[in-house]
Amino acid sequence: MQVFSPSADTWLRFGMVGVLFLLVCGALAAAGYANSGYATQVGWFRDQEVPFSHKHHVGELGIDCRYCHSSVETSADAGLPATQVCMTCHSQIWTDAPMLAPVRRSFALDRPLRWHRVAQLPDYVYFDHSIHVQRGVACVECHGRLDEMPLTYRAKALQMQFCLDCHRNPAPNLRPPEQVTRMDWRGWNKDIATRYGNAALARFHIVPGRLDNCGLCHR
Repeated sequence: MQVFSPSADTWLRFGMVGVLFLLVCGALAAAGYANSGYATQVGWFRDQEVPFSHKHHVGELGIDCRYCHSSVETSADAGLPATQVCMTCHSQIWTDAPMLAPVRRSFALDRPLRWHRVAQLPDYVYFDHSIHVQRGVACVECHGRLDEMPLTYRAKALQMQFCLDCHRNPAPNLRPPEQVTRMDWRGWNKDIATRYGNAALARFHIVPGRLDNCGLCHR
């Protein structure tokens, strides 16, 4: 007695091909989502209590990043500016500007402004600003051209591959530590970057082969 019809084997093959097709499509969709702007948030703005413009303060006025992010050279956290830092200038200029009302209120009530982090990493990732700054990784490498941003957005996809690419070949991304806040590096060509980067590796005893150890970032 025949249990399966003559076409059963054909339908089985079609079914297996269909399942394989769905699995491939699912994998491609997942990969596409992981690298999409929605997932990486590249180019996305965060609503802030005060619409702070890096373009104005950094690009036009030339205020150094370290004036507001005062702990970036000495701490794992770059630090967010205290209201008193803002009021250093704004107690003298733009004293009645409506957009600065939250700053004045914060100062009067002695309550910190609530800034929303743009370059927020997951809790399972350890990142130390100070060691990167001290070795000459310029702010622009991770944060983009802040001096051209009227409102701050995430410029780079801060995914693990982004970090690993740099850790495995850090030389091209190294700059003189005293110039880390410089935004425009167009005059720093590939030849200069290579020569300086290789010298910096030797100077700071940086061994790229040790920089992709999982324990460095996942502790």
